[in-house]
Amino acid sequence: MSAEPDYLPADALAEDEPKYLRRQKPVEIRKRKFSRKSWPVYRMVLVGGIAALSTGFALYEAANYLLYSPGVQLRSAEQIDIQGSRFVPPDAITEKFSADMDRSIVRVPLNERRNAIESLPWVEQAHVQRVLPNRIRVEITERTPVAFLRAGGDLSLVDTHGVILDRPVDGEFHFPVVGGIAESMPREAREQRMNLYVQFMKEIELSRPGADDHVSEADLSDLTDLRVTLTGLGTASAAASPILVHFGNADFGSRYHLLAENIDQWRASAGSVDSVDLRFARQVVVNPESKTIAASAPQAPLQASPKPAHKHAVQHAVKRVAVARKRR
Repeated sequence: MSAEPDYLPADALAEDEPKYLRRQKPVEIRKRKFSRKSWPVYRMVLVGGIAALSTGFALYEAANYLLYSPGVQLRSAEQIDIQGSRFVPPDAITEKFSADMDRSIVRVPLNERRNAIESLPWVEQAHVQRVLPNRIRVEITERTPVAFLRAGGDLSLVDTHGVILDRPVDGEFHFPVVGGIAESMPREAREQRMNLYVQFMKEIELSRPGADDHVSEADLSDLTDLRVTLTGLGTASAAASPILVHFGNADFGSRYHLLAENIDQWRASAGSVDSVDLRFARQVVVNPESKTIAASAPQAPLQASPKPAHKHAVQHAVKRVAVARKRR
């Protein structure tokens, strides 16, 4: 009896194995769609949706109220509060809001109304804001006049920027009169001339406090030569006539100080001083207009040496005073 082998040949094993291996069908594991663990997420989504709907509805109602409700409409000029107005008529300001009557204040174009108010001559700056539920607040800064302006036979007012202002009926002003400025001039040209005038007034006041009280008129027609009519200078100011002074376009304080310190001496030498030219560094010409008129007549100039008043006047010490007397 032969014994069976303990192993099979490799070929035999290969014939027993299947030629194709099939993929096993996966076992489908089903999960519950509404498990207890997912409830917090669904609850948050539900609450968020309700909140969004509520917010949207509230915004819609608020917008509808602000745009169309009679409670927020501008119905009369009494709902416009005006602050800072002294010379600007209130009607001139409220008239700028005539197109906004019976409309919601939310629909009032604030920037356009501000620009319209600032177009008024007396208004330098304006602020416009809404005050819920149905009011408008207007705050204005009025222009500050610094001089009277002679325009033909009438007097107007003018500020530092050259803006010409009508004289208010109830206003009281005490200013010098300026000339050489016309409304037909460009705004920049008027402002340049007024800057020269303001600088002159500032410098002479710093040089001698109260000096601006002696300024009667200022001619700004020539930017290189500011011509000013002064009154009340010297010890004999009550009986003295006004003096026309040529100040040039710079160093106003020192030149005015030189004039105030020496006017009595010049009157004693010339007898009468109607005009003075201070534009020259080392020379003062007294009565230059008379000299010009009598240019063909023989001249008899007088020499004098006024003493300087202070350290700034040393540089402008009068070395020679030419006094020309008109011969009649």
